[in-house]
Amino acid sequence: MARLRIGSRGSQLALWQANHISGLLRARGHEVEIEVIKTTGDKITDVALAKVGTKGMFTKEIEEALLESRVDLAVHSLKDLPTELAPEFEIAAITQREDPRDAYLSRHFNSIDDLAQRSRVGTSSLRRQAQLKALRPDLNIFPLRGNVDTRLRKLEEGEYDAIILASAGLNRLGRTEWIRAILPVEVMCPAVGQGALAIEIRSGDELTAQYVGFLRDAAATATTMCERALLNQLGGGCQVPIGAYAEMAAGAIHLTAVVARPDGSKLLRENQSGSDPRSLGEAVGRRLLERGGDRILQEVYGETAAAPQQP
Repeated sequence: MARLRIGSRGSQLALWQANHISGLLRARGHEVEIEVIKTTGDKITDVALAKVGTKGMFTKEIEEALLESRVDLAVHSLKDLPTELAPEFEIAAITQREDPRDAYLSRHFNSIDDLAQRSRVGTSSLRRQAQLKALRPDLNIFPLRGNVDTRLRKLEEGEYDAIILASAGLNRLGRTEWIRAILPVEVMCPAVGQGALAIEIRSGDELTAQYVGFLRDAAATATTMCERALLNQLGGGCQVPIGAYAEMAAGAIHLTAVVARPDGSKLLRENQSGSDPRSLGEAVGRRLLERGGDRILQEVYGETAAAPQQP
């Protein structure tokens, strides 16, 4: 069979994901190597992600390795992948999706409602910050960067009263000990593509596409396509206050999406159902823009919205 080289970030979670895909490919008889590639997002660790403002900050260097044929495929968290790929690349597969919801973690407080006034909550996501502030304007939101172990250690050492992380990563790494609740979509709408892995290859590489074809999951492909169509309609990257969650039910796709001011003072929510993923995502995106989402996003892109403050 083939010798395949996988490009991956070097974080604990990224390597879990790359090794997971590697194991599935090896089971098919392929010889697989993993090349660790440091990305812009990995190099900038002391600034809130919302302040970096670079699309593709977790994928650019990996795509360069793909283009130069140093690797044959890349394994990404889909939420890190820009909605519009350069023509040189394509998504060959979106794998079966892990739970896309966010998890609430705390040592002393069982829920967001239980948090004491002005509690310190860690997140570098404007999406999470906005929805937290809409629920609890009193909370103090502080940046939280680093790998999963680093973030959990900061919680354990008392730097934060609570933190919000993607449940998918915690499940994959088996680090669920501080999870107090999996947050409902109605409370914390997830990031576009959260919980799904994307296999990226060079455009036209039919052989590699054939090798990874068995990894494609139809439901995950449809729901994430819907979410990414919404994000593309809104013109957003992965570090803007936009959430989306699509699910298959009763033969249709149901999409919930939010756009919010980072301070939580205004939150727009839209729910629609449809049969075509792309059309549904675009329709919900247009509706949110019509309802005032355009003004919210202009504020964010104009850098008038504050990212989480430094502790």
